[in-house]
Amino acid sequence: MDPSFVLIICLMGLFMGLLFLGVPVGFALGGSAIAITGLAVFLDFAFDIYTGLNFLRFSITVDRVFGIMKNEVLIALPMFILMGNVLDQSGVAEKMMLAQQRLLRRLSGGLALGVTLIGILLAASTGIIGASVVLLGTLTLPAMMRAKYAPAFAAGTVCSAGTLGILIPPSIMLILMSTQLDVSTGDLFMGAVFPGLILSGMYLLFIYTYARLNPNIAPKPKETTPLSINDWIQMLIAILPAVFLIMLVLGSIFFGIATPTESSAMGALGAGLLAFINKRLDIPNFRKSLEGTLRTMGFLTAIFIGATCFSLVLRRLGGDEMIANSIINLGVGNYGTVLFVLLIIFVLGFFLEWIEITMIMLPIVAPIINQMDLAWIAESGMDASSKPALIWFAILCAVALQTSFLTPPVGFALFYIKGVAPPEISLKHIYRGVVPFIIIQLIALGLVVAFPQLVTWLPGVSY
Repeated sequence: MDPSFVLIICLMGLFMGLLFLGVPVGFALGGSAIAITGLAVFLDFAFDIYTGLNFLRFSITVDRVFGIMKNEVLIALPMFILMGNVLDQSGVAEKMMLAQQRLLRRLSGGLALGVTLIGILLAASTGIIGASVVLLGTLTLPAMMRAKYAPAFAAGTVCSAGTLGILIPPSIMLILMSTQLDVSTGDLFMGAVFPGLILSGMYLLFIYTYARLNPNIAPKPKETTPLSINDWIQMLIAILPAVFLIMLVLGSIFFGIATPTESSAMGALGAGLLAFINKRLDIPNFRKSLEGTLRTMGFLTAIFIGATCFSLVLRRLGGDEMIANSIINLGVGNYGTVLFVLLIIFVLGFFLEWIEITMIMLPIVAPIINQMDLAWIAESGMDASSKPALIWFAILCAVALQTSFLTPPVGFALFYIKGVAPPEISLKHIYRGVVPFIIIQLIALGLVVAFPQLVTWLPGVSY
């Protein structure tokens, strides 16, 4: 048996084993790469089995990590993370939630509809999943329990609404994808708009229909007062700050006023302005926002370094070629190959975070997608130099990876929500509640596969 193949299997197995032992992701990636390199050196020294892998190869890691860190696109990451953390402290979401609860209380599942609408606005103004899920859970789950909502329905709604930020721009996942696939971040942001809106609309339709057909899971209040003009005015005042931030960030990108990197700085400034207006921009809150941003960036940097080491060893052993050739030799056609890759990504989402999949899997499969003769490219409205096939594929991966936040055992939204949920909501309720929303995500993924123009039309007409 080829020793390189054995080492590839050992590399994958060791990485998964370290993850299940609770080792942080960055250390699991880098540690498994170093361990397998040490094993290769031992085999070469003790048994004269040459694999071409040695510790001198790790000198390349320094140059590669430096190349990643000096990428100007990645400057948007800390800015968008800071924007989300400051907005989390600003009190804007609380005001929107209170106004929508009064406005939607007459509808079936009104509280759940309000949660999803707030989730959409938060997604389009922060893109930080952890902050959105925790904030929505803290604000809305107690109110849903007091209103006698079914625990599974309430938990599933909050989890799904909080994860919309991974798809709806500005999304830090799309920023990382743009660097790995060498495509425009602005094109990815615009390509994600319609899939994000379609998925959000499907959530809203499901919640309203399910609550209408099953009144016991989301009962209406027994006594409601008629809506007044003041209610509508309060609602308008509550959502204006979020709309302002969305227009500042996404509007500046869509209308060509600023690049995504520049708009991220504008967004952080805008979030700080909103916090100042709400008298929430004090030293403790600002320090908490900065600490959260530094903690997240430290986590991402560790993963960058670990993934670079892991990819270096995998490629030196020929693992990337082995995976790519295995996919190409399936003989299922272009669209069959795309679906197979998406299936792999969906399954990996049960065990890995989106960051590892983005950093390791996408660079391997990108050349396969880029070489495909997809007939719709000529009709997509995008110039071929903009790589419409890669942009379409990136959005497909983003929709597929969104499920990774909801699928056990590594679905982080499930654990975020469990940490802030009332005692009557168990982990079993949370698992059961997210199932319909995972199905909806897969349906949305099928729509984007069947109709690529949902992704390529907006970037095509914007330039």
